[in-house]
Amino acid sequence: MKPWNVEICDVTLRDGEQTPGVSFTCEEKMAIASLLDETGVEVIEAGFPVVSKNEYKCVREICRMGLDAQICCLARATQGDIDAAIGCEVDLVSIFIATSDLHMRIKYRCSSDEMLERALKMVDYAHDHGIRVRFAAEDASRTDPSFLQKMYAAGADHGAEYSGFADTLGYLTPVEMMQFMKETGSKVSNKLAIHCHNDLGCATANTITAAECGAFQLHTTVNGIGERTGNARLEEVLVLLRLKGDVDRYDLTRLPELSAQVEKCSGIAMMDTKPVVGKNAFSHESGIHIAAMLDDPDTYEYLHPEMVGRERRYILGKHTGRKAIEHVIASKGCTLSPDQVHWVLCRVKQISEGKCNVTDEVLMNLLREARDQGEEA
Repeated sequence: MKPWNVEICDVTLRDGEQTPGVSFTCEEKMAIASLLDETGVEVIEAGFPVVSKNEYKCVREICRMGLDAQICCLARATQGDIDAAIGCEVDLVSIFIATSDLHMRIKYRCSSDEMLERALKMVDYAHDHGIRVRFAAEDASRTDPSFLQKMYAAGADHGAEYSGFADTLGYLTPVEMMQFMKETGSKVSNKLAIHCHNDLGCATANTITAAECGAFQLHTTVNGIGERTGNARLEEVLVLLRLKGDVDRYDLTRLPELSAQVEKCSGIAMMDTKPVVGKNAFSHESGIHIAAMLDDPDTYEYLHPEMVGRERRYILGKHTGRKAIEHVIASKGCTLSPDQVHWVLCRVKQISEGKCNVTDEVLMNLLREARDQGEEA
């Protein structure tokens, strides 16, 4: 299979920071940027420099870190925003305008053609100052496709390297994203960038669907943080690119550290059941599952933990079977008789059904008790 032709633009430091209650220090932004770079992310959107002096400073400092990744920032179609991007020395500026009829009417109070004409002047201005441009449509998924095509064609004619499509409200399903790619995305003459939100839970699926249909730049955030319910999750997108798109240039073993760093800096705790980086992603309790996995992990794991720097865990609880308990007991360097193993298994189930966790400490106490009973007998 030919690998999908894609790159990642991670927007954790900009859209991710727009998560309610989240604010990164410059040091935190730089630490996250460094880990993104080590993972192999090609473009890092460092911030929105015009919003404050400190944000401007943070974006400029990241630009001067000497990373392999290209550094991007966000800008409205105004000269002040573009000047801030120029001052920060970014490689790429994302100039966006809202394009849906609703947004045009409420935010700009002018016609779409008038707004497009103003925005193209800013594309020219940035391009003339040596900055690569992504010309992006906000609320693109609710925009008249004919206007989108007109906007993207004009942006490309004015030197924009990318055309940006934002599903700002998380409005699309994967089938609808596929339809967009077929009817509009395929007609874009420059590189198409896809930016998906997760309001309906489809951000990662929509992003991967777009990639499979030919989108080039995929926007992500670490742990899926971002406005409201967040964005497409970097860790899920990278794993799907490896397993479904044959894209193997990213260092997936860095994902746990990157996820933990963003969890710490954002203060947003990771759910145990989250794919790839969640505590339970590679944890197994079912006796039926574990019995098969001891012979071949492929029976109940499509994604293996080693690929993403994780380890497999067998959890003891009410669903544990004999083969699993024997394996865990042996891994502790303990030898018990069949009757002792049966006793430990029964106690594990009793403890679990009482809503108590069978921790390593609890298990070791059970093993000692089982041995002591055997010696007394």
